Amino acid sequence: MTGKLDKLWATKAKDDEWWSSFVTSPVAIAANFVVAEQNWITPNRITGMSFLVAVAAAVFVIVGGYPNFIKAAVLIHISHVLDCMDGQLARYRQTSSPIGSYLDRVSDQVQVTLWFGAAAYASFTQSGSVVPVFLALIGIAFYGLRGYIKYISIEFEMAQNPGYANGIANGTKAKTVAGLGFGLRSNVQWFVREQPKILQFNEGVFIFILTAALLLDALEPMLWIFAVSQVFWGLFRAVEGGLRIRHNNQHPIQK
Repeated sequence: MTGKLDKLWATKAKDDEWWSSFVTSPVAIAANFVVAEQNWITPNRITGMSFLVAVAAAVFVIVGGYPNFIKAAVLIHISHVLDCMDGQLARYRQTSSPIGSYLDRVSDQVQVTLWFGAAAYASFTQSGSVVPVFLALIGIAFYGLRGYIKYISIEFEMAQNPGYANGIANGTKAKTVAGLGFGLRSNVQWFVREQPKILQFNEGVFIFILTAALLLDALEPMLWIFAVSQVFWGLFRAVEGGLRIRHNNQHPIQK
């Protein structure tokens, strides 16, 4: 029993996003503890279920009304727990695959578009203002830009240094500093260190602010936060990536 839990805990990403790190990932581990030996439950099926639940959440937001907002908030969290489960289960069974990772990342991008598009529509129907629609479009566009910049930067880096991808994989393996087997002090220190991640405004933060906005019925303020944060990080990553590529071009790796 303890050995299984230890093995499952080891599948938790060491550098999880903010809300995932100490909420949805631990819940996903608990769920995987129950289903891990059920062979018919596969990581790809969990990915599919996560996407279907995400779509259902978006539908409840579009239909509108506070009771439906509560249902949507619950479903968004369930979808995110499932999204954490699929990767954990694949690592636990040692069945990780490129296609599974691909499907997971594509569905994540589509989910963000669905959720914030639905929130914009719901806010528009409440106020009659088109501002929420533009905020959602801006936020979704710049969120997509962040991912696009990441991958084209990797493409340029690999063009100059074919071993760059291996360097990323070896250099970003975070050390386990908390969790099972660590004392209360270590876990409290880890928890405190995780909090600045909220300023990164990645998917884990989206889960939190979107569900909070649904529960508080405050969609337009949330969309302002979403849009402004994504414009900032999108432009920041664009400038950062451009400067790095220019520097590497001026100082090419000697072969």
